[in-house]
Amino acid sequence: MAEPLPPGAPPAPPDRRRLRLRLLPAAEPLVFLSTVSVVLQGPLTTQYLWDRLGAERGYHGHNSSGSAGCGNSSAVADPLRQEVEALVSHWNLYINLGGFFVCLFSVTLFGPWSDSVGRRPALILSTAGIALQTAIYLLVMYLELHVAYLLLGRLLSGLTGDYNLVLASCFAYVAETSDRRARTFRVAILEACLGIAGMLASIGGGQWRKAQGYINPFWLAFAASLAATLYAAFCLRESVKQRRPARLFTLSHYKAVYRLYMAPEHPSSRWKLALYSLAFFLLVTVHFGAKDLFVLYELGFPLCWASDLIGYGSAANYLAYLSSLGGLRLLQLCLEDSWVAEIALISNIAGLVVISLATTTALMFTGYGILFLSMAATPIIRSKLSKLVSETEQGALFASVACVQGLCSLVATGVFNSLYPVTLHFMRGFPFLFGAIILLIPAAIIGWIQIWDSKHDYNHFQDPSSPAKD
Repeated sequence: MAEPLPPGAPPAPPDRRRLRLRLLPAAEPLVFLSTVSVVLQGPLTTQYLWDRLGAERGYHGHNSSGSAGCGNSSAVADPLRQEVEALVSHWNLYINLGGFFVCLFSVTLFGPWSDSVGRRPALILSTAGIALQTAIYLLVMYLELHVAYLLLGRLLSGLTGDYNLVLASCFAYVAETSDRRARTFRVAILEACLGIAGMLASIGGGQWRKAQGYINPFWLAFAASLAATLYAAFCLRESVKQRRPARLFTLSHYKAVYRLYMAPEHPSSRWKLALYSLAFFLLVTVHFGAKDLFVLYELGFPLCWASDLIGYGSAANYLAYLSSLGGLRLLQLCLEDSWVAEIALISNIAGLVVISLATTTALMFTGYGILFLSMAATPIIRSKLSKLVSETEQGALFASVACVQGLCSLVATGVFNSLYPVTLHFMRGFPFLFGAIILLIPAAIIGWIQIWDSKHDYNHFQDPSSPAKD
């Protein structure tokens, strides 16, 4: 059943408008290229820091993960190795925190600005920033500059919006180039591109680094970000219908994000935006937290996986994006989006519970299999959020969602990575069980809002003189 338009919303676009939207170049290639570049750089940068800082301190131990150290080893920890581990951890923290806090202000500036001037300027700026960051990383490797220059590259990319602005602008682009009925599936396609690009980059990047070192994979990351910039500049057509000049450096852009949640056009939109944002925050935090721990969990006793099994596990995890896309399409034929999201959350909860109890390879892969619908809930939440605001607020909305997603990454790293060592003595898989329990909250939120909407629609049907649903 199609969702009714909110009061005061413009009528459905004519067929010619819909045809024009279908003919617009898709945002998916741009997301794919940007994701390949970003995912390639993440683990390679960490490994480069390890080798570079280790060499500077005379530590030449190999950093490849295997099952040799699996079990209850009584070997004394190497003090030099611990020093290198601490240094790498600190520099990773500086780079990630620096990028996040700069990006927090730039995304909430450029996102609402793109509601006026269009999506293409924001996309060109953000993808060019990622290319600049990659170029600086290459210079550090070629010239053996101090690793602090990696932080400089990250900060410059953050100033231009970084990857979060790419996601915000592309999701806003999809919301503007799709009708309300098809929006959820279009958003799901965009998220599936994230999964496919992540799978190819994470698996291919590791093998490539092992064969040829760091330089060539980083050249691919640079080429991908540069191709994304050229695609945004020359292939992507503008999706904002009524563009108008707007000042960039003004507080009005931050006020636009504030008004979304504090002074929306329709009163019920305020609490729905807040509740859906909370559900999104909890769901994505659990996704990030579990993904951070999968490899560590698989390396330890009793699974003791080698690198080939870890690669297959990573591929199985990323394949959930594709299986969720197909499952979403099928379930939408007979169910409302909210109930599809509930089924997706059940898949996620059940999969995490099985993984938390996994003591054999077969049981671990069974857990991955149960997660086959786990990625279907996030596109539904994004779609529902986009339907609560007007067309002129999509950039501000997805900019705030991108900031929430960045915050999810920081919270997930802090909570789940701290929880894992603390609970090792009584249950190695407890963080996954903890994540499953947390997911009961977004399941309750989505179900409650759907029941409330259904009752509201029923009351309005019984009494047509009552106010329409906001």
